[in-house]
Amino acid sequence: QVQLVESGGGLVQAGGSLKLACAASGRTISRYSMGWFRRAPGSDREFVAGLSWFHGGTFIADSVKGRFNISGDSAKTTMYLEMNSLKPEDTAVYYCAADVVTAGWNTWVRSTLRKGVWGQGTQVTVSS
Repeated sequence: QVQLVESGGGLVQAGGSLKLACAASGRTISRYSMGWFRRAPGSDREFVAGLSWFHGGTFIADSVKGRFNISGDSAKTTMYLEMNSLKPEDTAVYYCAADVVTAGWNTWVRSTLRKGVWGQGTQVTVSS
């Protein structure tokens, strides 16, 4: 059973930076892909970034490309989301999620939304 715990959210001014962390535990985590989603008030959940422990691939959404970076530690226990040049529209609850590896990120997102493992979420607020 995989478990996820997020940390690192908070309040930051526009243009600032934050780094989120997601600590994962579970014997089969190496067979999983993990990712960050966010949900702003009144909006659907948005897939922001993904990382596959299995094949090492990463994904960054166009909405944050060039500003956000995803990475993981060598022990495959913690995933990070480094957020730079933050904008007020980045304000949301950020969730860490994990699900087994699939062929392609679109498929993985659909699978994760349906049956993935989720963290509790961490609030990121960017003031203007």
